[in-house]
Amino acid sequence: MKVFSTLSGQKEEFWPQGDVVKMYVCGVTPYDDAHLGHAMSYIIFDMVRRYLKHRGYRVRYVQNITDIDDKIIDRANRLGIPPKDLAERFTSSFFADLEALNIEPADVYPRATEEVNKMIEVIQGLVDRGCAYPAGGSVYFRVRNVPDYGKLSRRSLDSMMAGARIEVGEEKEHPMDFVLWKAAKPGEPSWDSPWGAGRPGWHIECTSMSLRYLGETLDIHGGGQDLIFPHHENEIAQSESFTGVKPFVKYWLHNGLVQIGQEKMSKSLGNLVSIKEALLRYSADAIRLFVLSSHYRSPLTYTEGALEAAEKGVERLRQALRSAPGERDGAGETSPDPFRQRFIEAMDDDFNTAQALAAMFDLAREIHRAGERGAGSGRGREALKEMAGVLGLTLQEPAVTSDAAGFIELLISVRKQLREARQWQLADEIRAGLDELGVALEDTPGGTAWKRRR
Repeated sequence: MKVFSTLSGQKEEFWPQGDVVKMYVCGVTPYDDAHLGHAMSYIIFDMVRRYLKHRGYRVRYVQNITDIDDKIIDRANRLGIPPKDLAERFTSSFFADLEALNIEPADVYPRATEEVNKMIEVIQGLVDRGCAYPAGGSVYFRVRNVPDYGKLSRRSLDSMMAGARIEVGEEKEHPMDFVLWKAAKPGEPSWDSPWGAGRPGWHIECTSMSLRYLGETLDIHGGGQDLIFPHHENEIAQSESFTGVKPFVKYWLHNGLVQIGQEKMSKSLGNLVSIKEALLRYSADAIRLFVLSSHYRSPLTYTEGALEAAEKGVERLRQALRSAPGERDGAGETSPDPFRQRFIEAMDDDFNTAQALAAMFDLAREIHRAGERGAGSGRGREALKEMAGVLGLTLQEPAVTSDAAGFIELLISVRKQLREARQWQLADEIRAGLDELGVALEDTPGGTAWKRRR
């Protein structure tokens, strides 16, 4: 099994340090509803975790919640509510989105506001080692103390200096030094510390949480490519400076970003589609298939056409799981083993879900062909369900609402009238159309009955 690590810039054999794969993924800042860019990242790392478990690994998965931040404070002030209430509202909303997308919960969701003591401990350790310094009630990290600073993003300190400047009110020694502890401002939440009242900076949060819940070296650290610099670069610098242990992370995995046109989807650009909005129009399986149809390191362009195509793809997989009329169990079955092997080979090659899905769709086509000739497909269906589960696809039949049921009854009534008028072709087209939607009709002496095919 090989994974692409951003740090080395190449695929590496995957050898975790121990019996449990230690995996940390950067979480959300809950000041608004999560969008499809968030969904992409968390679907991808849910897939990574599921596949590792499928391959026999035990996984401990930690994902932070940044529930104190400038954006949270600014929006809460505009709304006239406490920042804690705003963060709690959107954290609950985020968890609801994850559940709706069939994303398995992390083992731990540490919140920044509940980990301040650990952050102070780490900051003090960095100060004691000469890697950080207090200034004006804040504490900054000395980047010049790290000879290989920039190794993740492949930038030199000199190149970073272009355009860098010290903001008004900052007392940095060097323009690239970054804040570990922010001095309190009037009206903002704050905590007591050896350097005065204040709150932690963003970067120190993930270092402190990963140290507490996973230890000094992680197997996998994940996040979007937009986090490589400065966030993950700074995590490496402060973590390795604090522990003296290298590497902080064995495998850095970064997913591509969702784009609308040529720009990434983000709250700051205002070009986002929230997860809740997407789920009103498309199934969770379709959203997941849309994300996994491309390699996780590639950018993903959002279009309605792409989501509609994903919805149709999900329906093709569902159809393969439905028993065909006249099918005989065990008779002339096609072996699913070659398709399962292709699936494993694709996933072992840096989680190539696009190729894994291709194997699944080829298997679905073989199941359909077997059904046409009356051959059994029980083993094929079990294999398809197994592979779908590894990717987090439920392939559950959509629920039939009362409105949909009424529409089906109306079509059956129209079909009856067409049959009475001997308009056989039109009547058959209605039946065929319903069949494509997974609705099976059965003509009986007492009338026409219908049911969802499983």
